[in-house]
Amino acid sequence: MSVTSLIKPVFMRRVKAARYNATHTEAVQRQQLAWLLSRASRTETGRRYGFDAMSSYEDFAAKVPVIEYPDMRHSVERMIQGERDILWPGATTHFAQSSGTSDGKSKYIPITADSFKLTHYRGGFDVVAHYLSLYPDSRIFDGKSFILGGSYANELTLPRGVVVGDLSANLIDRINPLVNLVRVPSKRVALMKEWNEKLPALVEASMHENITNISGVPSWFMTVIKSIIERTGADTIHDVWPNLEVFFHGGISFEPYREQYARITDPSRMRYLETYNASEGFFALQNDIDDHAMMLLLDLATFYEFIPIDQTGIPFPEALPAWKVEPGHTYALAITSCNGLWRYAIGDTVTVKSVEPLKITIAGRVKHFINAFGEELMVHNADAAIARTCHELDCSIANYTAAPVYAGDHTRGRHEWLIEFNRRPADMNQFAALLDQNLQAENSDYQAKRTDGLFLDPLTVIEARKGLFDSWLASTGKLGGQRKVPRLSNDRHFIEPMLKFNDDNNDNK
Repeated sequence: MSVTSLIKPVFMRRVKAARYNATHTEAVQRQQLAWLLSRASRTETGRRYGFDAMSSYEDFAAKVPVIEYPDMRHSVERMIQGERDILWPGATTHFAQSSGTSDGKSKYIPITADSFKLTHYRGGFDVVAHYLSLYPDSRIFDGKSFILGGSYANELTLPRGVVVGDLSANLIDRINPLVNLVRVPSKRVALMKEWNEKLPALVEASMHENITNISGVPSWFMTVIKSIIERTGADTIHDVWPNLEVFFHGGISFEPYREQYARITDPSRMRYLETYNASEGFFALQNDIDDHAMMLLLDLATFYEFIPIDQTGIPFPEALPAWKVEPGHTYALAITSCNGLWRYAIGDTVTVKSVEPLKITIAGRVKHFINAFGEELMVHNADAAIARTCHELDCSIANYTAAPVYAGDHTRGRHEWLIEFNRRPADMNQFAALLDQNLQAENSDYQAKRTDGLFLDPLTVIEARKGLFDSWLASTGKLGGQRKVPRLSNDRHFIEPMLKFNDDNNDNK
């Protein structure tokens, strides 16, 4: 009998709970909110809004405004300095550093003891539980997990005992010591800050281990796997890790990388499960082999609200609780959770695919889109179009970003794409033309603006040098296993410094 078969029954209880929750969304979510309000009633925030007098979601939504990070920055800074009972009971010593806000400053999301236990670790447990339910033949615990994480930050002067860094660094630091027996790499390697030193250390730490499962961001893990294959002279990663069976992935869309993973693995032995694990909480997971939509986790000390896109930025929008959303609609997501976030707009947009169970896909970031000409291009449109283009032209990408180019005296506006290829197309002009066609197929608004060239010229593609996006991330101090390149921007704030990096390198050749 395998180790996995002995451990499996422990996990099945969570699958049973998820099935119950799927048909009791309102009851479960109202219970979560009631617990959150009761738990935080004696905090500074709880006293300000009168949590102890609130008896319903409707009362809560009428009295507490939807906020973004700048609205709570001061409270978080006080928590970092050791003040207690601000957003959540007690003192908070761990903070997840997330991407910067519009003012250029980093965000520091509190990770309370309750959120470690009730949200993040329980979410990871649920992922494994659903995987074991989907694949009864799994032997996932008969080998080791390779978890690719980030590092701690050093940009702040912190009080003793307070740590700030990537979510994954915090999770690895606080993980149950027993888990370290079946996980690689060591904590020392996992938390290394400099990627150029960390990558060879990751290769060395993992290439002789019996790895059965991997977890991380697809773009970064691809770099690690390719480095291991090159180091060992293997054809695929299964020549190195013959018992590898699943990749738990998240952070960015997997679609642009799906065919690349098929080339570096043995597809007959490889499985993939998508997760929605953000700095703010563990929200959803894929629970169906043939459906990439993710089931919302309703009982992980998080209360969800869905805001119509045209009402984002409003303190009291006509938000919908989880039991009132409609399939096919895209919303901005706001959460109330045990890390002290109260009606916090996390910046993601999600599309509801079904309601029993409540399943979503990530549509993109609220601020990561291109709508300079009324085309309303979202990240999921761009990911799907570039994946299809790469498939049709037998090429692959490492990374990309896109931004508008505004009309000149003799030109119309257009989109400009900066793309780093792993395997470049034979004809760049053909690639650009096909990508333009596929974007039109994915997005009717873009198609309308492109029709007969009346409003938009065809997009243009600039080929990025090898390693450009890593260089740019390093220049921002954000190179590492959890960092992501912004896919789309409605202005040229991101793309201009990347183009300069690209031009500077070409000038030095």
